[in-house]
Amino acid sequence: MFTSVLMIEQPLTTVDVDFVTTLHGDEPVSFVVLMQPRGDRDRLLRAIDDVALGELPEALHEADEPEGEAARGPAALALAHSLASLRRHGARAVGQIVEAHPLDKLKDVVDEVNADEVIVLTAPHYVEEFFHRDWASRARHKVGVPVLKLFAHNE
Repeated sequence: MFTSVLMIEQPLTTVDVDFVTTLHGDEPVSFVVLMQPRGDRDRLLRAIDDVALGELPEALHEADEPEGEAARGPAALALAHSLASLRRHGARAVGQIVEAHPLDKLKDVVDEVNADEVIVLTAPHYVEEFFHRDWASRARHKVGVPVLKLFAHNE
């Protein structure tokens, strides 16, 4: 069985689930999903990303989205939805919400489950990617297994 640690920040869409569950052909896949709620300190970077993507209404309403402790409930729902979607596609899937030190938690989980790879599935974060401060770039130097960066889809 192929084991992937899947880092997400929003619920998996049907397209995302189809893609990650078929990456390795017919080989059975097991996922450990790490869901990070929206952090309150990243609001400016998200607004810049929205502007860069031409999503001006989203940039203007960035402050309306729950963050920090208020984001924990929506994150739990997103995680439950994502796990159920992966299981419906025949994959084994467990997961948890990660709030403090997500890259340290990622390293611990990779070691604990002897993961074959890490998949970082996020929306584009142009500022962080430009400076190589995004999850995938930082994880590549920390986890000791291949790290695949994918852009999440919206339904």
